[in-house]
Amino acid sequence: MTERPKTYDYVAEDLGKVRDLISRSLHSDIELLNDTNSSILDHPGKMMRPVLALLAAKACSGGELSEDSYSYAAAAELLHNATLLHDDVADNSSSRRGRPTVMKLLGGNAAVLLGDYWLVRAMEKILSGKRRRDDAMSVFSKTLSDLAQGEMLQLQKSISGDLTEEEYFRVIYCKTASLFEASAVTGAYSVEAPEEYVEAVRAYAVNLGLAFQIKDDIFDYQEGADIGKPVGHDLLEQKITLPLLCALEEADEEGKRHIRNMVSKAADHPGNIGEIVAFVKAHDGVAKAASRLEEFVDKAVAALSVLPPGPYRSTLETHARYAAERKF
Repeated sequence: MTERPKTYDYVAEDLGKVRDLISRSLHSDIELLNDTNSSILDHPGKMMRPVLALLAAKACSGGELSEDSYSYAAAAELLHNATLLHDDVADNSSSRRGRPTVMKLLGGNAAVLLGDYWLVRAMEKILSGKRRRDDAMSVFSKTLSDLAQGEMLQLQKSISGDLTEEEYFRVIYCKTASLFEASAVTGAYSVEAPEEYVEAVRAYAVNLGLAFQIKDDIFDYQEGADIGKPVGHDLLEQKITLPLLCALEEADEEGKRHIRNMVSKAADHPGNIGEIVAFVKAHDGVAKAASRLEEFVDKAVAALSVLPPGPYRSTLETHARYAAERKF
């Protein structure tokens, strides 16, 4: 797997404190609960959201963090993992990050209950805050609403097969960028940043989140991407994403109907996937989506101009570039 970006070095010690805080908050005297939580924590993934929260806090404060910085960063990761546990049930996923899901090992009921447990612990971390706690709760509450709406819109469109580009961006804002936004904004809250700094990291995080999800969607059309799922996995779930939408711009009405019809039947006819992937590549869908991704990265970097110059702002800029360059 590709190494994490050097930006993680700026918060490595702080990230360790966040991990410890998460571990302590999840502790239970129920052996099955503890063992399952430990298994998840042993394979934490990229931890992009707490990293973003910590970097945003440092960029707004000149490197200082508060206890709330750790609490809000932990809440972001707890909430993220809660949604993954629930998503695995909704998507009937048997593996994640190359490992069996809780749903696969213990069943859907256990996965939902565990997701609820992580969600409650996230709320506890927010409520423990002292700096702009009510604002932080409001931001995370909105994110929960966004996540649910994004999932439902994506489900609706996977059935109808008529997703538009505008609806695509709404989906990826709700499902990905909204939690990036909450992470960065609450990071700024945790150091009592002025409102102009809060809005700067908000714009940065939203554009970063959109870029990050577009990159994930591009991976679905690329062999060799180290993301723990095969090429065409999204298509197998009848999901239309930006590379396909870009490719469809070049097709006539009959061609568009044919491809969309193939996507809507991909779950029952996985042989369709090869033709759809070939169509996207033939019409430069991946390259066009990558160009859009770069536009969002540029917007993210530009938003940071409000913040005081220094190593932490530069680190956020580098972190945005990583969204376009990453291999996993």
